[in-house]
Amino acid sequence: MPVDPYIVALLGTVGLAALLPARGGAADVASGASTGAVALLFFLYGARLSTREAMDGLKHWRLHLTVLVCTFVAFPLLGLAAKGLVPHVLTPALYSGFLFLTLVPSTIQSSIAFTSIARGNVPAAICAGSFSSLAGILLTPLLAAALLGNSGGGFSAHSLGKIVLQLLVPFVAGQLLRRWVGGFLARHKKVLGYVDRGSILLVVYTAFSQGMVEGVWHQVTPLRLLALLGVEAVLLAAMLALSWYGAKRLGFPRGDRIAIQFAGSKKSLSAGLPMASVLFGAQASLAVLPLMLFHQMQLMVCAVIAKRRSRDAEEHGLEESVSEPPPVAASRTAAGTGTRSG
Repeated sequence: MPVDPYIVALLGTVGLAALLPARGGAADVASGASTGAVALLFFLYGARLSTREAMDGLKHWRLHLTVLVCTFVAFPLLGLAAKGLVPHVLTPALYSGFLFLTLVPSTIQSSIAFTSIARGNVPAAICAGSFSSLAGILLTPLLAAALLGNSGGGFSAHSLGKIVLQLLVPFVAGQLLRRWVGGFLARHKKVLGYVDRGSILLVVYTAFSQGMVEGVWHQVTPLRLLALLGVEAVLLAAMLALSWYGAKRLGFPRGDRIAIQFAGSKKSLSAGLPMASVLFGAQASLAVLPLMLFHQMQLMVCAVIAKRRSRDAEEHGLEESVSEPPPVAASRTAAGTGTRSG
């Protein structure tokens, strides 16, 4: 039952923001630094993601389409269904964060790791995570604008302009410059991993500081947090079951079903946090809380499932059955995407 050290760091950052929130001029500096950090994150995402090699995996299109449907159709539909829990179980602000959680792309690193432990189709998990991340750059803001409306902080032409400037432009710039900077990023991926995580911590500190100053945390009680955890547990269980049995019904072999289950039932913290800071503004602190809690829950539950699938393979002599494998280029994608924090 792993406890992600990065979640501990995030909680420590939240505690720092609660005790010493940035105010006045310091808040302006933190906000500017946070904006720059988000742009840097998406530049690095674009520079690391090998679009050409990921597109080579289109040969496995049925699997990738299934993961995308789980991530950007089934998840949001369940999120919309939870609207009936407002206001008796979830507050409107917590529901907005919960719905945003369902719109975030899938993870890459942890999906690959759990698929490998469970003896599933690792190349397919690599490609599926890459496709989801690439699609999420466009789909998550658009779905948030369509489904969240004014509850997301007010989606106007100005808001969409911020999304383009802070998310899409840096990502495209990273893609265009990948030819020249990709080698440097590969050689210094460990250091840049710290840059990634440090940038996200700065985004979290800024968002929670603003929430503390504006008093948004008065809306949350311990009972509401427990209710949120319960709703998220149901959401995770539903997606784990839907991705596994749905893939089985579609005729995927065991190795592919494992990749679909882990890639199709998880959400990316590293992509969701900076997006939320752009989309929600002053309400970002409450908006990212459901995602932070879901991230830790999915790690714990998926670790147990992966180990169980591995034991089943050993006990019953199951082979890592997969459908027609993606080309070798897909495995090279791991070098560019596997280091990204989930």
